[in-house]
Amino acid sequence: MERQRPILDTPIEYVKGVGPAKGELLRKELGVHTIGDLLFQFPFRYVDRTVIYPIKDVPADGDNVQIKGVLLSLDKVKGKNGRHRLTGVLKDGSGFIDLVWFAGIGVLEKILMVGATYVAFGKVINFNGAKSMTHPEMDNDSEIYGQSPKTFEPQYSSTENLISRGVDNRFRRKIIRSVLEVITDRDLPEIIPEYISSKMKFCKRIEALNWIHIPEDLLSKNKAADYIKFEEIFVFQIRMLQSKIARTKRHQSPALKSIGDAFNEFYFKRLTFSLTDAQKKVIKEIRIDLSKNVQMNRLLQGDVGSGKTIVALLCMLIVKDNGFQSCIMAPTEILAQQHYASISEALGENSNIKVAFLSGSVKNKARSIILEELASGATDIIIGTHALIEPTVKFHNLGLTIVDEQHRFGVAQRAAIWQKGQHLMPHVLVMTATPIPRTLAMTIYGDLDVSVIDELPPGRKEIKTMHFYDSGRPRLIEFLHKEIANGRQVYIVYPLIEESEKLDLQSLQNGYEQLLTYFPPPQFQISVVHGRMKAADKDWEMQRFIKKETQIMVATTVIEVGVNVPNASVMVIENTERFGLSQLHQLRGRVGRGAKQSYCILMSDYKISKEGKERIHTMVRTNNGFEIAEADLKQRGPGDLQGTQQSGILDFRLLNIGKDSAIIETARQIAMRIIDRDPQLEMDVHYQLKLHMMDVHRRQKDWGRIS
Repeated sequence: MERQRPILDTPIEYVKGVGPAKGELLRKELGVHTIGDLLFQFPFRYVDRTVIYPIKDVPADGDNVQIKGVLLSLDKVKGKNGRHRLTGVLKDGSGFIDLVWFAGIGVLEKILMVGATYVAFGKVINFNGAKSMTHPEMDNDSEIYGQSPKTFEPQYSSTENLISRGVDNRFRRKIIRSVLEVITDRDLPEIIPEYISSKMKFCKRIEALNWIHIPEDLLSKNKAADYIKFEEIFVFQIRMLQSKIARTKRHQSPALKSIGDAFNEFYFKRLTFSLTDAQKKVIKEIRIDLSKNVQMNRLLQGDVGSGKTIVALLCMLIVKDNGFQSCIMAPTEILAQQHYASISEALGENSNIKVAFLSGSVKNKARSIILEELASGATDIIIGTHALIEPTVKFHNLGLTIVDEQHRFGVAQRAAIWQKGQHLMPHVLVMTATPIPRTLAMTIYGDLDVSVIDELPPGRKEIKTMHFYDSGRPRLIEFLHKEIANGRQVYIVYPLIEESEKLDLQSLQNGYEQLLTYFPPPQFQISVVHGRMKAADKDWEMQRFIKKETQIMVATTVIEVGVNVPNASVMVIENTERFGLSQLHQLRGRVGRGAKQSYCILMSDYKISKEGKERIHTMVRTNNGFEIAEADLKQRGPGDLQGTQQSGILDFRLLNIGKDSAIIETARQIAMRIIDRDPQLEMDVHYQLKLHMMDVHRRQKDWGRIS
C-alpha cells in the first residue's frame, strides 16, 4: 500500500487482493472508494460461529449453521441444462450430509481435498428427503480452529453483482482483516476528547474499529458499537451547534420590535375565538426571536388542526407592523390555496392587509400585477407554491419566510426562498403537521429552535378510531349510509405503492365499482382521485367534493396533505396494514375538522403481520401525534421522515434513532457543554476534534441548515 497519503484515503484498489476490477465494482455497488470507506461500512449482523451442530441435529430451512466433518467425496456433475455443479458428502460421528455448489466450481475443485476435515457453514434444506447444504463456506479445520477459534462472524450488506463476481462476505472479511493489521492509532486518532472518553469508560477508537469487524466476544462487540454510535451522533451534534453559531454571526435579519395596528386590530377585534395556551406560548417565543437582528430559525410543530395557520398569521401581522413583507410557501397548490382562503377569510374583506396568491397556474396579466405589487411593497403577504422561488419573483423587503410541510421541498428549493431578502436575511419559520419525536427533532433539527403546539382548540371532538376486518364490511356500509343521510361526507383511501402501482390502481378501480353497487347514482355521487390523473382533473374532482356535489371521495394518499373539508366526518382506510403509523395519523387528520363527531375506520385482512397489528392497535388506542411518531420511529426507523434522505443528514452507519435515544440525549448534552465553553474548539484538549470537524466541513457541503 502506498503510504504517501493518509492510509484511510488510500484508493481501495491498492488493497492486496482487490485490484482495479474489484475496486471499480466496490465503487459502483457500495460507494467504497477508499480504505476509510471500506472500514466505516459496518456489519449489519453477526453469526455465532461458536456452535457446531452434529449433522443428525441440524435444523432444515432455518438460519445458517455450522457443521464439522470429513469430506468423503467431491464430484463435478453435468445437469440436464448442460451446466455443471459440484457435489460432495460430509460425514461426522452422527451422520452424512450432501454439499452442493453451482458457482466458483473451478476454484473449489483446486482447494478442497477429499479426506480432509472441514467446518462447513451455510443453510440446510431438505431435498428429495435428504439434508443438503447449498453453497457452504468451507474452512479447513486446522487453519480456523487451530489458533484463534471463530466467535461472531460479521455479515455485510451486499448485492447480487458483488457476490457473483467473488466479492462476497468472505472476501470482505479477508480484506478488512488485512487492512486492520497495518492500521495504527496514528492513522486513526481519537476524536472524542480524552476527559469524556475516560468518564464514559469508552474503548479506544482503533479498538472500536477492530472489534466491530472482528469481535473477540459479545462484550467487545457491544463496547465497539457503543463507541461508534456515540461518536457518530456526537460529531453530528457538534456540527449542528457550530452551524447555528456561524449562522447567527453570518446572517443578520431585521429586528422587528413593534406591535402595532395590524396585530392589535386583528387580535382584539377580528379574532372570534380564544387562543390556546400552547398557541400563546409559541407566539411569545417567535415574537422574542423576531425582535432580534439575529436570524430566527424556528421549527413549529403542531398536530393537524392544532391552529398553526392562525399563529403564522399573527406573526406575519407583527412583520407588517414593522414595515416588512411575509411569504408562506406550501408544497402543493391545494394546500397553498387552503392557506390563502383561510387567511383571507380570517382578515376579512375590509382589511388593509394586502394578501396575494401565486402558483404556476397564475399567468399573463394577473401574474404581472402580482409581481409588480410584490416588488413595490404594496403586497404585505404572499402565499404560494415553489413558484415563489422563481427568479422573476422579487420582494420589496422580505422579513419573514414561512415554509409549510418543509420536508416536501428539496434543500436547494428551501435555500432559494430563504435568500429572497434584499439586504437583510428574512427570519425563517418552518411548520410541520407531522409530529417529530424528541430524539429525531434533536437530530435533524439540532440547530433549530423548536416550538410545539401540543393542544387542540377547545370544542374539537376527538376522532373515534375503529378496526374492522373484511367480514365487517356490511356494518361499515350501513354506517356510511347513516352518516351520508345526516349530511356528512366520506373519504375512502387505498394504498399506492410504486412497485405495484398498476395493481393498486386496479384495486382502487375495483373498490370504486363495488361502491357503486352500495351507493348507486344518481342518488349518490362519488369523486375519484389518484396520482396518475392530470392536475386539472384532480383539482376538479376535489372541488366537487369541497362543494358537496359528491358524498364520497375515493382516493390514494394524494389527500394526505391537502383538502380541508369540515363536513367530511368519516375516513375509511383500506388495507391499513400497508401504511406506516405516521401516514395513518396524517390521513386520520383529514377528518375531525368541524364540530361534529368524526370517525376513522381501519379496514384490514385477517392475515396481517405482528407489526401491522401493533400499528392498528396504536391507532385505535391514541390520537396523540407525538406518541404515534415515537411508536413509528421505534418500529420502522426514521426512513424518509421529514425528507431526511433528500437532505442527506441522517447517514448514520450504526446509530438507530428509534432505539438509541439515551445515547443521542447524552451526546447532545456533552456537545452543548463543549460548544458553550469552547465554540471554536481552540482548547488543546479539543485539538483532534477540531481537525476532524474541519475535515467533515470540507467533505460535506453545508447549506447553512436552513430547515
